Amino acid sequence: MPFSPYKKAIRCLGIAESFKRTKKKSVLAGVVMRTDLVIDGVSLTHITVGGMDATEGVIKIYKQLRRSDINLLMLNGCIISWYNIIDLSRVYDELRVPLICVTYRESEGIEEILKKFDDADRRIEVYRKNGKRIPMKLKTGHKVYIRYYGLKERDVRVVLNRFTLSGSIPEPLRVAKLIARSVLSFTSLEH
Repeated sequence: MPFSPYKKAIRCLGIAESFKRTKKKSVLAGVVMRTDLVIDGVSLTHITVGGMDATEGVIKIYKQLRRSDINLLMLNGCIISWYNIIDLSRVYDELRVPLICVTYRESEGIEEILKKFDDADRRIEVYRKNGKRIPMKLKTGHKVYIRYYGLKERDVRVVLNRFTLSGSIPEPLRVAKLIARSVLSFTSLEH
């Protein structure tokens, strides 16, 4: 059944991370939230700070939940945990769930920074494959920058406006970030 942003109850899996450069691992948190803002699922994993395993981490978060009722995946950026780049098309192709990636600031791009990594070619390839971001103004008056798969741009706007109460951060992402930050502060991810 095709995605409808007007469906009364949409379940969104929002995924965000928290990291410190002094730690080897970061925390990736996923929160399943309905459009009525009820949370009915949480999943956690870790990925490597400065690694290239963020794509696998996102897929793992989704699969750990073992749910068939998630209508939408929302990511808090695709370059996380110190340039650990999520391959958005791979996530969409593997999970077959509509996906919105949200960022909050304009950027000239990061290719010069990526060239400093030993696996620069791979990072740049994934970064370019993710495509350009599209600016979008929310009902709150704030601007976000999006990439999306499996839905139309107008549907992205409707969904983001349904999940954003104030400011620019949609609630599933805001809550996932809070959880990731809290877990990171209480765990030792040095291994």
